[in-house]
Amino acid sequence: MQAAFQGLLVILIGVGAAVGYFYFSNVYLDKVVFPARAQTADELRARRIKAPLISFLLVIALVVIATFLLPVLVARSMSDVAAALLGGFGAVWALATSISGLYVLVVAVIAALATRLLLAGDLSGIGQNINRANLIRPWLFLGPALFALGLYLAYPVIETLRLSLTDRVPIPGGGGAFRYQFVGLDNYTQMMGEPKFWEALRNNFFWLLVVPAMSTVFGLLAAQLTDRLSWGNIAKSMIFMPMAISFVGASVIWKLVYDFRPAGSEQIGILNALVTSLGGEPQTWLTVPFWNSFLLMIVLIWIQTGFAMVILSAALRGIPEETIEAAIVDGANPLQIFFKIKVPQISGTIVVVWTTITLVVLKIFDIVFAMTNGQWETQVLANYMYAKLFTSNDWGVGSASAMVIMILVLPILIWNVRNARREMR
Repeated sequence: MQAAFQGLLVILIGVGAAVGYFYFSNVYLDKVVFPARAQTADELRARRIKAPLISFLLVIALVVIATFLLPVLVARSMSDVAAALLGGFGAVWALATSISGLYVLVVAVIAALATRLLLAGDLSGIGQNINRANLIRPWLFLGPALFALGLYLAYPVIETLRLSLTDRVPIPGGGGAFRYQFVGLDNYTQMMGEPKFWEALRNNFFWLLVVPAMSTVFGLLAAQLTDRLSWGNIAKSMIFMPMAISFVGASVIWKLVYDFRPAGSEQIGILNALVTSLGGEPQTWLTVPFWNSFLLMIVLIWIQTGFAMVILSAALRGIPEETIEAAIVDGANPLQIFFKIKVPQISGTIVVVWTTITLVVLKIFDIVFAMTNGQWETQVLANYMYAKLFTSNDWGVGSASAMVIMILVLPILIWNVRNARREMR
């Protein structure tokens, strides 16, 4: 299957599935669950039995259809479509016999119970049915998003926690198969006994101290200074441009900046070319302990400064002109206006930018993996987790380190959400 046709097919199926879901779910709500007509006691009793059963079967059917169609969407040629259709049956069977199938079953049961609860009370009149349907209708639109969040966020967290408390033990004569044996907190104990974990934790702490602070400071300075230039929009575009580059792409660019060639050779790395032009010796910058971590941080600061600048520039433009004019009348100089008038008024935005970049730093992986792979004392938690999971094949310790990252991220995430809700009020 050609890539263009495959992409078009995915779009058509995705859009068609979304439109079909919203249309038929509303028809189901208005015709089956809460019909806009008066009903007898026997009809209401039958509806309370039929509607939950239909809800249960609908959830199962939607997941089965989606699982069945998935192999078709990834088929590489039209001749593979028939094989993909057969593969769809295998995908459905694999889903039914896995823990994901149990998750789908739980969701279906919850849908049936929710439908039954919604049908409680007096629903014999037309008005009661219409009012109840209008209360439920917004949740039909939220349903797919909640399902996806549960499948791709809640379920992985629970499964990671389970894996962090177990160990994969080979089954004798099982042909490479494994079973999971509960070991309690042994994986966490083993992780804390490894020097690489503490190195990763220490480096993450340094990243937290440096990157959010520098990115926010440079972003604030860029926002303030570019607003005073006639060509400020062009400058902002240039500063923001690194945000459009992936972390791996940025790592490749900066790896060339730090590139090393032996003394006497032509240096293609900008930093070593500058050093040798001043009479110094070229250095393998990424292998110098302690300082190499700061050289990696520069990459993320370069990327995140544009983000901080855009948010803080909008906040600066939102400051009432009256306060600035009053300060000028009182004889305040530009520095006093900036630090004593502007910064206090956008302090809330500064904190939001700081914490948002902090969340990025706690999960930093790509830059370290692409530039040093955690060597030369540059290890961070996310790269440590990756190494344990996919290099050492130690799922227990790898999952334990993932839980540590989640525990570190969660308080900041909750604070950000609560702060956003407070500002909305």
